[in-house]
Amino acid sequence: MIDLHVHSNCSDGTLTPTEVVQLAYKTGLSAIALTDHDTVSGIAEAKEAARQYATAAPLQVISGTEISAAYKNRDIHILGLFVDETNEILKKDLADAISARDQRNERMAERFRSLGIPVTLDELCRENPKTVITRAHFAKFLAENHYVKSREEAFTRYLGYDAPCFVPREYMQPEHAIEIILAAGGIPVLAHPLLYHLESAELHSLITHLRDAGLIGLEVYYSSFSTSEQELLAGIANHYGLLKTGGTDFHGANKPNLYLGTGRNNNLSIPDSVLVPLCQHLGKC
Repeated sequence: MIDLHVHSNCSDGTLTPTEVVQLAYKTGLSAIALTDHDTVSGIAEAKEAARQYATAAPLQVISGTEISAAYKNRDIHILGLFVDETNEILKKDLADAISARDQRNERMAERFRSLGIPVTLDELCRENPKTVITRAHFAKFLAENHYVKSREEAFTRYLGYDAPCFVPREYMQPEHAIEIILAAGGIPVLAHPLLYHLESAELHSLITHLRDAGLIGLEVYYSSFSTSEQELLAGIANHYGLLKTGGTDFHGANKPNLYLGTGRNNNLSIPDSVLVPLCQHLGKC
């Protein structure tokens, strides 16, 4: 089995890249893609851990990232798989995306302080070093300091789209996200396409537009997708000539009951065969 959508604490997961690799071995996976939000900073550590823990059945760590992009007043996510994490264009543009996140985070912290909740971006960075700060880190702060009973409540009361402390981000355009992934030798993939809750015609319009911009893959297999939804997306991928990918979107404790390699309540199994067309596309098979 494989898992091509995995997060570590380099963004909003709770396990280090090394711990993710250790868990992948324990789970019996043959490959994972580390796809932290707007960063490739954990990939070197994950690959080194895979080398250290290599056994008779080695684990393939695929370099990846998940880029948030703007689409009609909402955000969509573009996965980059098999990227060259040393590519300077990719690194610069991801650094710019993180800078935009930081500006948004500071504005959210100001809103919390106006409500009497004394959170600062500096404090979140100290508590979560070498990490891309996301709303999940605000939720963690609120729960650990007893402003809410759970991280889920933090989103409902403060951090959700219609909540008082939510601040929209300035996102990269999806065409540019695809461009920099291609420049880094990677495969751009539209992540979890059904989570955007688009009508069928709008979803097809988005996929057509992104394919024309260079999109290569579609995330067909995903923790919250039913069998019939996966079959629907597989048909869409075939129709548009896109490669099929899949992953759990594992975040550790930040997404309870969602397990590495097997999804929500162990409902997912992505076979090694999904990797073959991806490798063939890159000439790596």
